[in-house]
Amino acid sequence: FYVIDLGLLARLHAHFVAAMPRVTPFYAVKCMPDRAMMSTLAALGTGFDCASPAEIDAVLSLGVPPERIIYAHPVKSPAQIRHAAARRVAMTTADSSGEMEKLAHWHPTAKVLLRIRADDASALCCLGTKYGAEVADAPGILAAAAALGVDIVGVSFHVGSASRDPKAFEVAIRLARGVFDVGASLGLHNMRILDIGGGLTAQVTGIWDVPGVVNAALDAHFPPGCGYDIIAEPGRYFAEAVGTLLCAVNGKRERQTPTGRSADYWLSDGLYGSFNGILYDHMVPTPVALPINNIPHHNEIPKGATTASLFGPTCDGADVICRDVSLPNLDVGDFVAFPKLGAYSWAGACNFNGFEAIGVHFFYVTT
Repeated sequence: FYVIDLGLLARLHAHFVAAMPRVTPFYAVKCMPDRAMMSTLAALGTGFDCASPAEIDAVLSLGVPPERIIYAHPVKSPAQIRHAAARRVAMTTADSSGEMEKLAHWHPTAKVLLRIRADDASALCCLGTKYGAEVADAPGILAAAAALGVDIVGVSFHVGSASRDPKAFEVAIRLARGVFDVGASLGLHNMRILDIGGGLTAQVTGIWDVPGVVNAALDAHFPPGCGYDIIAEPGRYFAEAVGTLLCAVNGKRERQTPTGRSADYWLSDGLYGSFNGILYDHMVPTPVALPINNIPHHNEIPKGATTASLFGPTCDGADVICRDVSLPNLDVGDFVAFPKLGAYSWAGACNFNGFEAIGVHFFYVTT
């Protein structure tokens, strides 16, 4: 089960708007589509970055008006575009002339941001290899959109998930400024929205260097009073630290090794569940033992600690959470907690092998 700290979520929101007062956050729903989290953020005035019709419907069901949604998937099927149009979700992204043609046909009232490529090469997950128009191609795409009558309202970019180089935002904002200037030369005078994407995280130390870089770049290229609206798409920033996953110990095996005693533990969740990020999101779980009858103080590892491996519940031999970690002796029925596991965890779970990983329980606290 998960423990979600809604109080911390509210504090993260307050930190965001204080650090970058000109930037309106649009929560990336894909990161952790928990209804209570989304309701909390909606009450705080955030917008929402949705990437599918299901995410759009989930946000609208909270009473959020469609104007506070950006359909931020640059490539959509005709059916998905029609769904957004039917729900009156107008703001969306595109990165090619082909996508502009689809939008002109299936959603003629769409308000489109051209997504450009602006990668942080050090980001944990690079997105530019799949999405984002090369800046050199932007004039041709904008000209095609203008000819089609598409309402281009701005520019978006995403430097990469869990960005590590704050200067990537400075470069990206400068590139976006150039694309806005191209749009103006083509007569696209509705381009008044800059979407600086995601890449922020509350865990990576460099996060608090980002606001200073962003604010300075905005002041240089989009100064206050210039008439531009600035939005962002933080997901990991809001979700990562607020979620702690607790897994039950379902099985145990002890072994004697040349270096001492070791233990293997089978947990109630694994690689096909909330730990799927090990495969695609560079997740590094940090287990904390919670013995039911002997909870250690301050997470201290008591004497006699063992080297342990933690396995998921499925019959797949690759279902391994971590190996060679130091943990106190645990028994069946004890728990292992994994803090900072709110981002890109449960959102990607599946019920492989018949083990329930999607329908986990959520408990909420306010600290």
